Amino acid sequence: MEEKSNQGGSLKKIMYVLTAVAVVLAVALAYIWIQKSSLVNELNLEKEDLTAQMIALQNDYASLSSDYDVINSQLDSSREEVSQLIERIKKTDATNRAKIRQYEKELGTLRSIMRNYIVQIDSLNTLNRQLTADAAAARREAAESRRQSEELSRTVESLSDQVAVGAVIKGRGIRLDAYNASNKITDRSSRVVRLVTTLSLVENDLAPKGPVRVYVRVKGPDGILLTNDEQRTFTFEGEPMICSASREVDYQGTEVEMSIYLNGISEYSKGIHTVDVYTDQALLGSAELMLR
Repeated sequence: MEEKSNQGGSLKKIMYVLTAVAVVLAVALAYIWIQKSSLVNELNLEKEDLTAQMIALQNDYASLSSDYDVINSQLDSSREEVSQLIERIKKTDATNRAKIRQYEKELGTLRSIMRNYIVQIDSLNTLNRQLTADAAAARREAAESRRQSEELSRTVESLSDQVAVGAVIKGRGIRLDAYNASNKITDRSSRVVRLVTTLSLVENDLAPKGPVRVYVRVKGPDGILLTNDEQRTFTFEGEPMICSASREVDYQGTEVEMSIYLNGISEYSKGIHTVDVYTDQALLGSAELMLR
C-alpha cells in the first residue's frame, strides 16, 4: 500500500510539472502571436500610408498643366509611372519590407521630378509673360517704325538703298542641337558636352564674295550668355558684342551649309536655350533648344 501511495504522489508531481510547462508554452505562444499581429498591423498601416502618399502625389500630378507640348509629354509619362507604382503597392504584401522600402524611394524620386516640373513650368510661364510684353512693345515699335518709314519713303527713295539691302547675306534653316560624349543628339542637360548650330547662307549674287565670319550668341534659360576660353567680340550696328563661338567660310554667292560648335561649357541647365546668329552686317535669325 505504501508503494502505491508513493507512485501516486510521483504521478501527481509529474502532472503538475507538465501542466506548468503547458501554461508557460501557451503564454509564450500567445506573446509571440500578439507581437507578430502587432508587427503585421504596423506594416499594414505603413503600406496604407505609402499608398495614401502616392494617391496624393497622383492628384498633384493631375493638377499640373503646361502650354508646352514637350513638358506635357513628360508629364503624361510621369503620371503613368505614378499610376503603375500605386498598382504595384496595392498588389504587394505589407510584410515584404524590401519592396515597400523600394517603393518609398521611388515615391521620393517622383516627388523630386514633380518639383522640377513646377520650377520649369513657372520659369516658362514667367518667360512667356515677358515675351508677351516684349511682343506688345515690339508691335508698338513696329507700328511707329512703319509710320516713320512710310513718311520717309514718300520723301526719299534710292536705287542704291535697294541694292544695299539686296546685297546683305541672309541665312535660313537655323537649328540648335545638343550632343553627348558619343556624338549623338540628346536632350538631357546632364549629358551635353557641346552645342552645335547649323544653318545655310542663302544664295545671293549681289552679296560681296570672299570670307564671311558667322557668329553665334547662345543663352541659357536664365538669359546669361554661354562663353568659353575662345570667346571673341564683333561689332554689330556700331556696338561691340561678345559671341559664344564663330566660324569663317568662303562665300562665293552660292548657298553654303555650315555648323558652328560650342565646346568647353562645364555645365548646362534645364530649360530653353536660345541662339542668335549674326554676320557683321545682319542678324540671320534665331533658334531654341529645350533641355531637360
